Amino acid sequence: MVSRVIPVDPFDLVIFGGTGDLARRKILPGLYRRFRDGQMPEGVSIVGAARSEFDDDGYRAFVAEALAEFLPKAKLEPKAVKGFLDLLGYIAVDATGKDGWAELAGRMRKGVVQAFYFSVGPSLFGALAERLHKHKIAGADARIVVEKPFGHDLESAKALNATLAKHFHETQIYRIDHYLGKETVQNLMAVRFGNMLFEPLWKNQYIDHVQITVAETVGVGGRGAYYDKSGAMRDMVQNHLMQLLCLIAMEPPSKFDPDAVRDEKLKVIRALKPVEHEHIVRGQYRAGDGTPSYVEDAENPDSLTESFIAMKVHLANWRWNGTPFYLRTGKRMKARHSEIVVRFKEPPHSIFEEDTGQSANELRIRLQPNEGMDLTVTIKEPGPGGMRLIDVPLDMTFADALGEEASDVPDAYERLIMDVIRGNQTLFMRGDEVEAAWAWTDPIIGEWTEREDRPLRYDAGSTGPEEALILMHRDGRRWRELSS
Repeated sequence: MVSRVIPVDPFDLVIFGGTGDLARRKILPGLYRRFRDGQMPEGVSIVGAARSEFDDDGYRAFVAEALAEFLPKAKLEPKAVKGFLDLLGYIAVDATGKDGWAELAGRMRKGVVQAFYFSVGPSLFGALAERLHKHKIAGADARIVVEKPFGHDLESAKALNATLAKHFHETQIYRIDHYLGKETVQNLMAVRFGNMLFEPLWKNQYIDHVQITVAETVGVGGRGAYYDKSGAMRDMVQNHLMQLLCLIAMEPPSKFDPDAVRDEKLKVIRALKPVEHEHIVRGQYRAGDGTPSYVEDAENPDSLTESFIAMKVHLANWRWNGTPFYLRTGKRMKARHSEIVVRFKEPPHSIFEEDTGQSANELRIRLQPNEGMDLTVTIKEPGPGGMRLIDVPLDMTFADALGEEASDVPDAYERLIMDVIRGNQTLFMRGDEVEAAWAWTDPIIGEWTEREDRPLRYDAGSTGPEEALILMHRDGRRWRELSS
């Protein structure tokens, strides 16, 4: 199987925060991979912009170190590295002042795609948008990329959207959520809407429940000050898990078009029912196996912030009425493990003996660490001895199915950045989506604050609080085991 790399149009890309951690770890290595694979034509310019005092050569040396640190040595082809570094430039810019903006305006070209990546804190989004407009740097078709968090609550999200809308049309704003750039997430849409096998069964009549899990082994050390004001609900559920839920539950769009897809996602968010208190489990990890507790990482001994959430949610529509969606995410968990599990109902009547081992079918969509999908089906166990049934997976692990090409599947960030250059907003959140998600999330957080709700403690390296297991058990269900 040969992957097709389709070149994009010539572009100017400015990375505000071009010396920051995200730029070093993800954005610049991803751009290098796209260059190495032939997706960038001649006439590309990439400019780092930050407060650090670099010249062009100094920034190229900085980026070369980042590539060496975050990419396998086998991918660092000397000719490709030199060619990529030659595309780079640097301008010292004061995001809230005057310095650097005239020089940046002089670097931008007419007649090419213009993109501006805001790899900075949300407090600087408005200042950057205003100065791009004031100095006439961004053309009428320019695109801006903004990182989460998209606000802290509904009020701040509306204010942020309004600030950006003063200077850019909604069609120019790309709110990036890297989970939507993962290969498996996009394959979910292909599986649902490209195969007659699944879509007729994709409803409450045949699906018992859906599980969405995003578990991490790391704590919040290094970003405790931010996380303690956010928590798992704001940091993960309101965006990442919400977007995965939308892709699972949405109606088929009329076409694979940005607004058609996002219209259907918005309907899912608006159909979410309020969550009852007993259907939510909040947790906070404690110290274990030589690792610090959450309150130590956050440097706040009185913190009531959750590092774990498990919840049961329902949708008020015909397709999903009565089918629960279980969401779970946490820090310092047993394994780094992100997946979606679609559990189908058991056959209405079994013709086999009760002890044959027959169980329900299950579609498992693995997001990390081993991207792929498998469908559990029931077959007869080979050999004599009667009708003994066993469950076996029909496995499509990308590393197995694609061989060496699996290692060259584009990273989420590099795929999404290329979509920005193409002008394709399908995998980016629209402003009304963000506001609808906050409108559902805010009452839950508000109730915790009003009650001074205290998160349950759980051991680092575990599956979370025992109450999260009970949340499923009392419905006669169980979480899939976390595995690395």
